[in-house]
Amino acid sequence: MSTETAATLALTVNGEPRRAAPGSIADLVRSLELDPAKVAVERNGEIVPRSTLAAVAIAEGDVLEIVHFVGGGEVDDTWPEDTWTVAGRTFRSRLIVGTGKYKDFAQNAAAVAASGAEIVTVAVRRVNVSDPKAPMLTDFIDPKKVTYLPNTAGCFTAEDAIRTLRLAREAGGWDLVKLEVLGEARTLYPNMIETIRATEVLAKEGFLPMVYCVDDPIAAKQLEDAGAVAVMPLGAPIGSGLGIQNRVTIRLIVEGAKVPVLVDAGVGTASDAAVALELGCDGVLMNTAIAEAKDPIRMARAMKAAVEAGRDAYLAGRMGTRKYADPSSPLAGLI
Repeated sequence: MSTETAATLALTVNGEPRRAAPGSIADLVRSLELDPAKVAVERNGEIVPRSTLAAVAIAEGDVLEIVHFVGGGEVDDTWPEDTWTVAGRTFRSRLIVGTGKYKDFAQNAAAVAASGAEIVTVAVRRVNVSDPKAPMLTDFIDPKKVTYLPNTAGCFTAEDAIRTLRLAREAGGWDLVKLEVLGEARTLYPNMIETIRATEVLAKEGFLPMVYCVDDPIAAKQLEDAGAVAVMPLGAPIGSGLGIQNRVTIRLIVEGAKVPVLVDAGVGTASDAAVALELGCDGVLMNTAIAEAKDPIRMARAMKAAVEAGRDAYLAGRMGTRKYADPSSPLAGLI
């Protein structure tokens, strides 16, 4: 027997034979370049309290298990600011909210604030000439602080939509607009022939139309070619709250578009908004989901969080799907 062997003890550590100098369990742990404060030790089938590791001596033939937690890692939360751009204008919030169906302008303004939205859609309607001093939306939501996006809600022909937006530009100087030309009152689905025709006219007149459309990648590309600065496929019928019904076509629109893609219509709750962003959409537009919630302000806050979470998930890159289970904890190193 060598002098070195005689001066050491034969142990079994984590299933492997090992020789160690006499001393405490804490000394052994440190010799393995581990911190005694960060491990748990079992000696000969009995757990040794961490507070006594320095007092318990190892002995010839001891069988020890030394364990710690695996996984985790440092988190780098210094990501650059995430923004999106439409027609040369950059925004931080990817949530656009409407201004209809609220009980009053004050509630609408509070919901916008809670949502963090930087763009609101506004309908163009006749002034109430019988009461010119009646409250107006601009008294509650300052168009100098929040971008107004005039829309053509309720228009069923290209001519009506074009006329509406010409008036909107005259009233507020807006050229970034939301175009929708509906096909019928029951479904409120877009009439794509009229929509494309209106897009072409508006683009030639210097408008920057963000266009509501069917969830069809071919139609979306036609709108882009016609001059749309953003395409806004429906997730489900307007005001239905059914959520995104066809994730496949939304994803195909995103993959083929060279302009921003925003889901418009059909969102019912926060998970729907998250899905839109997880699919790679640049944003999502909603009105009824917030305005008709039992607590619109809280729902607006939930939508803000959902959009941010969905975007982070998209940028992070989701895990692949598998047919069978795959353990998250490594099998190597089991006790």
